[in-house]
Parts: sequence; structure tokens; C-alpha cells
Amino acid sequence: MRPIAVKKILRKHGYPPDMELKATETVIEQAKLLATDYSSN
Repeated sequence: MRPIAVKKILRKHGYPPDMELKATETVIEQAKLLATDYSSN
């Protein structure tokens, strides 16, 4: 998932702009972990 896509989703759902960067980083990290889990199965 690209960071810009995450930001668009956050904005769509009214996420506070000042917390956007941290939330985007968290979502990207979670996606990486899920991808690792799926690729190892």
C-alpha cells in the first residue's frame, strides 16, 4: 500500500491531519508484517 493511499483513506474518515504521519507509518508497518505472514504460509 502506498503512503498516499493511506493518507487519502485517513482524510476520508476524518482522521486529524496532525496525527496523519504517525498513523500512515503504523499502517505501512502493519501491512509489511501481514505480507510477511502471508508469504511464509
